[in-house]
Amino acid sequence: LLETSPGVAEVTFVEKEPAERHTIISWEQKNSCILPEDLKNFYLMTDGFQMTWSVKTDDAPMPLGSMVINSVSKLCRLGGSSMYTLPNAPTLADLEDDTDEEGNGDKPKKPHFDSRSLIFELDPCNGNGKVCLVYKHTKPVVSPDTEIWFLDRALYWHFLTKTFTAYYRLLITHLGLPQWQYAFTSYGVSPQAKQWFNMYKPITINTALLSEEADSFVNKLDPNKVFKSKNKTPVIKKKAPSQPAGSQKSHTSMTSSKTSSLAGNSSRK
Repeated sequence: LLETSPGVAEVTFVEKEPAERHTIISWEQKNSCILPEDLKNFYLMTDGFQMTWSVKTDDAPMPLGSMVINSVSKLCRLGGSSMYTLPNAPTLADLEDDTDEEGNGDKPKKPHFDSRSLIFELDPCNGNGKVCLVYKHTKPVVSPDTEIWFLDRALYWHFLTKTFTAYYRLLITHLGLPQWQYAFTSYGVSPQAKQWFNMYKPITINTALLSEEADSFVNKLDPNKVFKSKNKTPVIKKKAPSQPAGSQKSHTSMTSSKTSSLAGNSSRK
């Protein structure tokens, strides 16, 4: 499918030998947990997975898609103590806050960086985050129930799938497009990554989410209402007086003085 897609230049698949069973057993003993059955069967077929592909550009092929699942040896614990860590250096466990919101309703509870969870890195995501295999119940013993979560660059958790098989299908379906894991976050993929999505895998885009985003930029003003002709009430203009008030006062004062003078003359007569 990739090789027949327009613009795809190079598709590279790294074939890997199956993992030895004793390697898996030693990993489980070292980390005091049991790998989920589907992931264990995957490692018994191939010790990890890696496929990359590029697109044609003017000068040279540009790497674009990357599908990676770490081998058993690279399935390292996230947030584990290291011998090179300074004594007073901050760790991921220091980020834990008891006031963080837990799972409500359909939302599952998020993993913890401290001893309440065991977190192992499945995919480094080319530096865009980390896809992790999470054991959320570790006390009194580690529960075999696991989930697949995505840890973004801001160290926020986003739930992906309950099983490794479901995640593997998502990985193949999205063709390893850059930042495809962010399609399952509340803020979605970047505009640049969305262009690659529209070019190579438009079906994987959440159409409902896109429609909501599109509606937010639509001008919802109704032009019929905005430009509707209104019946203007005629304004009755008052007639201005022929003479100003000041002149009226002077005129009345003059007439009163004249009448008084006339009355005086008549009395004299």
